[in-house]
Amino acid sequence: MTTAAKLLFTGQTHVTSGPDGTAHANDGSLDIKLAQPHPAAENLFAAAWSACYLGALGLAAAQRKVKLPSQPSVDTTIDLNNANGAFFLRARLDVSVPGVDRAVAQELIEAAHGICPYSKAVHGNIEVTTTLV
Repeated sequence: MTTAAKLLFTGQTHVTSGPDGTAHANDGSLDIKLAQPHPAAENLFAAAWSACYLGALGLAAAQRKVKLPSQPSVDTTIDLNNANGAFFLRARLDVSVPGVDRAVAQELIEAAHGICPYSKAVHGNIEVTTTLV
């Protein structure tokens, strides 16, 4: 018997294209101009993944009873590439976990990928490099 999934959050946006393109979240949390689809798409993906990843990092720390003395941060870079007419993404996450032993911080950033739904969604689909800074 499988347990029904519990819906935690829903994000919903309306996006228009063209020189006056915009992206609006239905809950009002996002309202930006998107005059060009790129690099806006990559920036939005980087921001969304970073936010999710930081939540996962906090959960990984709590599960391991690691107190985070200050707020972690992540600088995420999403590259849009083209090879032989095929488009693909690459990602780099530079993660800072100040005040935590490096070995513990490394364990936390690796565990966060196993928790973060964005990391799970891209697993095996794009090249991801995560670096503890």
